[in-house]
Amino acid sequence: MVDDTSGDLRLTGITKSYESFTAVDELDLTIPQGSFFALLGPSGCGKTTTLRMVAGLEEPTSGAIHIGNTDITNTKAYQRNVNTVFQSYALFPHLNIVDNVAFGLRRRGVKDHQAKAMEALELVELDGSARKKPGQLSGGMQQRVALARAIVNRPDVLLLDEPLGALDLKLRRQMQIELKRIQSEVGLTFVHVTHDQEEAMTMADTIAVMDGGRLQQVGDPATLYENPSSTFVANFLGQSNLLSATVIRVDNGSAVLDVRGVKLLIPPGLLPVGEKKVWLGVRPEKLRLVDGPLEGLNTLPGVVTDASFTGVATHYLVKMPWGQELTAVQQNDGMPRALTGATVTLAWDPHHGFALDASQDAHAGEDIEDIEAS
Repeated sequence: MVDDTSGDLRLTGITKSYESFTAVDELDLTIPQGSFFALLGPSGCGKTTTLRMVAGLEEPTSGAIHIGNTDITNTKAYQRNVNTVFQSYALFPHLNIVDNVAFGLRRRGVKDHQAKAMEALELVELDGSARKKPGQLSGGMQQRVALARAIVNRPDVLLLDEPLGALDLKLRRQMQIELKRIQSEVGLTFVHVTHDQEEAMTMADTIAVMDGGRLQQVGDPATLYENPSSTFVANFLGQSNLLSATVIRVDNGSAVLDVRGVKLLIPPGLLPVGEKKVWLGVRPEKLRLVDGPLEGLNTLPGVVTDASFTGVATHYLVKMPWGQELTAVQQNDGMPRALTGATVTLAWDPHHGFALDASQDAHAGEDIEDIEAS
């Protein structure tokens, strides 16, 4: 018999409108059962509103939400087999850890609630702290308790709303690894809302990038990073160097582009269909500082205007003859580092570039200050 109460999470035509604005606009999204999925975007993009509609805390203006074959669009929040872990731990301070985890099970009359709670604590490696009170635990440990309390109910979907935002950087990175391990072990569908690009790419199998209430691109982290479909995605997921280019011709399996009089190559399959004016993009770590033109590589001459040593790498700004500064990141692997003022050649493999429709804003997604989740 097929279980209609579990399966993929599907959002179809989901819109959430308020009097003065539309927070989520005609969102179509399928989140595979058992996957670790991230909703990523800046403040105001609609990601938390989307999560709240899945949780039943907000009602869609239009559209439908399904888990498997079950329509939960109008189901009350407490009737959905969906749990949420928030940035605030919301633990009961007067209860010990195992009783906090067992609380929901006990209220539902589950007989072996203590045993199930201990299993969940073992999963988050806190079974040794079962008799402690929340106030005796660190922030990271309290967040793991909150996670255990959600997991113990075996929800169809576990929603994570910026769960690591209150932790310091080192602990946050440790918890990213832990969350991925736990999700892999329990096999539940995790939907993680975050504005932190590195966090999303570290943990998620699939990422949906949102902006202005709309989906920009959905894919695995490597695809989004290596082949962004818009300037917003290119700039929001790390740094990008975008060069204004004109497509001259396609021959011998390569597209030839003109950038300020310099001929550069890119695989033709990476060109936007039918576009002559494009942004030719290349990530900073794909660029290498070399002594001169090299056969088979794209090269551009320039002058180093800044060199910042960061330990594992040196970050360079290299000014092009037309005034644009490109960013290059080169590993400190023992090779001599270029000094400010040095004349250099930037080189990269044509396959490491990407091309985008030039009608898009080259600065979309840059330097977005994200003050609060949204």
